[in-house]
Amino acid sequence: MDELFFEYEKSFKKRPHVVLLGAGASVATIPRGDRNGKKISVMKGFIEKLGMSSIISSVSLDTKSDNLEDIYMEMYERDDCEQQRKLLEERIVGYFLDFELPDEPTIYDMLVLSLTKKDLIATFNWDPLLVEAYIRCTKITKNLPQMAFLHGNVAVATCEKDMVLGSPNDYCPKCGKQLSEIPLLYPIKEKNYENNPYIALSWKQLSQYLEKAYRLTIFGYSAPKSDKAAVDMLKKAWGKVTDRNLEEIEIIDIRSEEDVVESWEDFIHTHHYSVYDNFYDSALGKFPRRTCELLFDNTQGNRWMHRDKGFKKEMSFEEIRTMLQTLLDDEKSGKDILSDPYVL
Repeated sequence: MDELFFEYEKSFKKRPHVVLLGAGASVATIPRGDRNGKKISVMKGFIEKLGMSSIISSVSLDTKSDNLEDIYMEMYERDDCEQQRKLLEERIVGYFLDFELPDEPTIYDMLVLSLTKKDLIATFNWDPLLVEAYIRCTKITKNLPQMAFLHGNVAVATCEKDMVLGSPNDYCPKCGKQLSEIPLLYPIKEKNYENNPYIALSWKQLSQYLEKAYRLTIFGYSAPKSDKAAVDMLKKAWGKVTDRNLEEIEIIDIRSEEDVVESWEDFIHTHHYSVYDNFYDSALGKFPRRTCELLFDNTQGNRWMHRDKGFKKEMSFEEIRTMLQTLLDDEKSGKDILSDPYVL
């Protein structure tokens, strides 16, 4: 019986934690601005920040919205807006390329370090902040999560022939050709997720991970109307809610809990969810690198949790490294089931 339970426990603890990121996650990462004080913008009011207001007004759009999604969708559907739309795309790429993480640790650094190679971060965001965080977190450990860029990313390029991922200035180590930039997927109603091989592969990767996921965290993503196809794909991969009675969903969002639950009710099994308005109160913040272990030990092992051993605001990289060191050492041991310091 002990051997059977050991295998049962191992099967759950080795399942992935999938994290889905939207624009709100990047906003939370640099609340005071990036290294140069530049703040990231959500879609509402974005046109003004790009300095495109006068150009957009020159084409007499029907929409009165100041939301980039509404404006871009109308421009995409009108032949007389092609020139302005291409200029808008160039401005968007330039705007995001300028972002740099502050020198001190950010939420993205902690997010990357809260997961391991069995886990996946899938992001809809175009900015380079997650990539920058991942690169500097490799100085602490190489046991880091997989990443998928569902709408492209200004900091990511690929060799379509060899499916090698790197930065736009890198060269493919297999064929020697410079990597090609991955096109950004802009907010239109009917996105073609199959047009670019890397984006198609990213969605396939996300689907595979979601099917096996023990935890799902949705961070700063409100599932806008231009992403209906994306949400439909997520639903298909997650499957029937009635079949996810042991899994847990957490949502990090500044909206009211009522609004958040209504947005994601098709993914939630009865009471198996939590809503937080900040990263630090989530499982990622409180139980880094053992989120699935903790979920099993607490819900199926009936063990009480320590809630004060995780990340804290204003931690330095040295403090983070020290806090995680025992966990990192344990991960190198090769054990089938890792230690869980977050239970009594």
